[in-house]
Amino acid sequence: MQHEVFWALGLFLAIVVVAALVNRFNAAHRLRVRRVVILFVLYVAAFALHLALDAAGAKVWSSRVLVGAELLKAFTMVNLGATATFSVLLPLTSVALPMIASDLLVGVGYIAATLGVLSTHGLNPTGALASAAVVSAVLAISLQSTLGNILGGVALQLDGSIHEGDWIQLDNGRQGRVHAIRWRHTVLETRDWSTIIVPNAQLLANNIMILGKRGGRGVPQRQWIWFNVDFRFPPTKVVKTVTDALCSAPIAGVATDPAPDVVCMDFAKANGDSFASYAVRYWLPDMNQTDSTASRVRARVFTSLRRAGIPLALPAATTWIQVDNDERQQRKKERQVSERFDVLRNLPLFRSLTDEEVRTLAAGLSHVIYTAGEVCTRQGAVAHWLYILTSGTVEIRTSIDPDGADGPALPTSKVVNRLTAPEVFGEMGLITGQSRTADVVATTDVDCYRLDRETFEKILLARPEIATELSDRLAKRRVELIAVRDGLDEKALLARQSMERDQILGAIRSFFSL
Repeated sequence: MQHEVFWALGLFLAIVVVAALVNRFNAAHRLRVRRVVILFVLYVAAFALHLALDAAGAKVWSSRVLVGAELLKAFTMVNLGATATFSVLLPLTSVALPMIASDLLVGVGYIAATLGVLSTHGLNPTGALASAAVVSAVLAISLQSTLGNILGGVALQLDGSIHEGDWIQLDNGRQGRVHAIRWRHTVLETRDWSTIIVPNAQLLANNIMILGKRGGRGVPQRQWIWFNVDFRFPPTKVVKTVTDALCSAPIAGVATDPAPDVVCMDFAKANGDSFASYAVRYWLPDMNQTDSTASRVRARVFTSLRRAGIPLALPAATTWIQVDNDERQQRKKERQVSERFDVLRNLPLFRSLTDEEVRTLAAGLSHVIYTAGEVCTRQGAVAHWLYILTSGTVEIRTSIDPDGADGPALPTSKVVNRLTAPEVFGEMGLITGQSRTADVVATTDVDCYRLDRETFEKILLARPEIATELSDRLAKRRVELIAVRDGLDEKALLARQSMERDQILGAIRSFFSL
């Protein structure tokens, strides 16, 4: 009896120490301590009952109660060791063991403790094991669905496909964070403060999407916000306006790496639509803040578009009724020619032309646009027209084919000049017919007019002396660039300009058969 009292005191002190450690380092596992305390109290009560029965002379019942008391003591020791290991030691070493795995180990401890106590009291555990096997078979047949869920929970814990804290999306589209994986079910907490209980067998049978996780590590989850803008505004301007606003200052809840961006997703699909669809793509580190973060992103999109004078597309249908006749077409043509006349008259290349000649050129212009990154003209191409840049910026790039010691290398591109509106390029292709000597690439959205050979030939044949005036202007322009590149002095510059003028004039006369 004295020996058993020492055991009880030792267990009591151990429980106090473990409870203090759990409360200090892992307060969420206080339930384990409660289980240990309940087993300890039952053990003390059973041992007291054993003493009372023994004093009353009920020896048979006293021995049976003693076996029960020792089983409870063994279970208390198993739970006490499991609590100290799984709730204190492993968390301190940053080792996380699945709950089901720890429960399985405790169950194995119960079996071992039971067999040990039975053997100590001279009982044969074989019969008990056989009976347990029969009972287990009966339960397995009658509780197939429950066992399926239990085995599913074991599989989920052991293969590590889903962990507590993961955000997942079910087949029905519902999303939630895994709060706990229990024996029969998995607990999901949603953003609207609801809880979903999902049977483990269902998780194994269906496709589950794990959000914000790839390659076994947590990554920001990409989110989408759509908006529509009228066709009157070019996609490059809309994309740049919104992207600059999103990246200009941090947005609470939005990851800075990767940075948010904007893409043009589609043009109108229905006949009544008159807008293009855009999408903001941003990355969300905290899956619990989807709605509030999306609201802040939408506010940033709205204000950036308003500042730029770009309205969001309205869900409205518009019917256009246009009365088209010769008089209206003539007014429209005259208005276009007047606008293009003003553009040509301000260019130095055409200052020697009369108003009537400039108006002839203006009537033959065609309007073209390019987006940033597009090639306006390509080196080596033969195209007999001149470009008049009215808005935007382009780069003049020449391709170089370097041949190294190890064989031919890939062609490289070198920027030799940048032109900003108002400016012209491609004049030699129009006037002399020679192939393009460089690539011209739009670095911004570009708006320009194109003058073809047939239109220019009309004024050149009517007044051939224009060729001399143009060749002088073109020669001067080309030599100025050469002088900057080669560092020519004034005498060499004049000589080179005279030579270039004669060459250009000869090419013009040959090309137009003057």
